[in-house]
Amino acid sequence: MIELNKVYHMDNLKLLNQLDNECIDLIYCDILYGTGRNFGEYKDIKSDKKVINDFYIPRIKEMNRVLKDTGNIILHMDDRINHWIRNICDDIFGYKNFKNEIVWGYLSGGSTRKYLPKKHEYLIWYTKSDNYTFNPIFKEYSDKVKVRNGCGFDKQAKGYGCKEEGTPIVDWWIDIEKVLNYKMSEYTGYPTQKSKQLLERVIKLFSNENDIILDCFMGSGTTGEVAIQLGRRFIGCDIGDKACEITKSRIEKVIENV
Repeated sequence: MIELNKVYHMDNLKLLNQLDNECIDLIYCDILYGTGRNFGEYKDIKSDKKVINDFYIPRIKEMNRVLKDTGNIILHMDDRINHWIRNICDDIFGYKNFKNEIVWGYLSGGSTRKYLPKKHEYLIWYTKSDNYTFNPIFKEYSDKVKVRNGCGFDKQAKGYGCKEEGTPIVDWWIDIEKVLNYKMSEYTGYPTQKSKQLLERVIKLFSNENDIILDCFMGSGTTGEVAIQLGRRFIGCDIGDKACEITKSRIEKVIENV
């Protein structure tokens, strides 16, 4: 029996096969990007359509099976395979259940003279029905935004989308930096670690307290730490030794302080 707030050290397809139908409220996975690189802690798969389909179709089918009718799935990747993953999700979840392709943009990292520097990743959002969980987030108005009658839009906008809470976040996120460094308390040294700020936004948008969140490409365990801090329950899985070790330590510390 699968337990909550626990880390599973196994192939994620094996874990998915053990989960009950419609038991998960939110799936977030920072999936393999198809770089073909060896990151030390794990070996990425190749950016080849057959390889991608063979690997992801059975896993995404199982994700669809275990996701609740009210649930959300967010798959995180870059531009190497996002078009293939979109096609797979269209077939499995249905094109009408595609909601957004969120662009996470940043300025950190290297540059090249061969093409425009690639400074964004994608978070692809699908649901299983029209009855899905969604909690809009509003950012406070900037001092530079004209505010009239509690509305953060100018006259030309005629108040469209106006909310007292502030301006709604949209489908491109440029306010969350990518790079984590050793001076930051959340830094684990795990390659491809994602920030708590990013996961806080995802979890708040697409789940409620006491919901069950699954991350079966767990990596450094940011999803688990943030989920428990925000009053959610977590199931994590990774095939890597270090990923499981780091994540177990992170969530144990959070549970002690909840």
